[in-house]
Amino acid sequence: MPQLTNTNQLNKNQQDCTTHQKWYTKPIGQQGVTMPPNPLKAAFFKTAKGNEPVKEWLLELRKHDRAIIGGDIRTVQIGWPLGMPLVRKMEPDLWEVRSIIADGIARVLFTLEGLLHGFVKKSQKTPQGDLALAIQRLKELRGKK
Repeated sequence: MPQLTNTNQLNKNQQDCTTHQKWYTKPIGQQGVTMPPNPLKAAFFKTAKGNEPVKEWLLELRKHDRAIIGGDIRTVQIGWPLGMPLVRKMEPDLWEVRSIIADGIARVLFTLEGLLHGFVKKSQKTPQGDLALAIQRLKELRGKK
């Protein structure tokens, strides 16, 4: 059965980003920044074979881009619910985090249970294959085929 794993290791890279400094780049618990009582889960989808496709995709990106995406995910985690321009609802129980990185606009499709799929968007419209993959992973996560 697919699982989710924690994203804490990505949050370490937030401090490496100098052009994307906002309040959320400060480590939680320091300088007055605290977690809300019930933050949104930010866990990686894990396949039945143990792969973590979103984590693998993030690790292929440059460190600076990972820091931007990690910061945006942390903002969503702490400030949920959020809307445009950072978050957009795609389908029932499926949203996207929109991050501007060097290569374009990165998207991380997520549900309240965790992060399902990530990609760099190259066209105006979200590719149907990417959306279908996120929906399939959501069904797997919830035990539906």
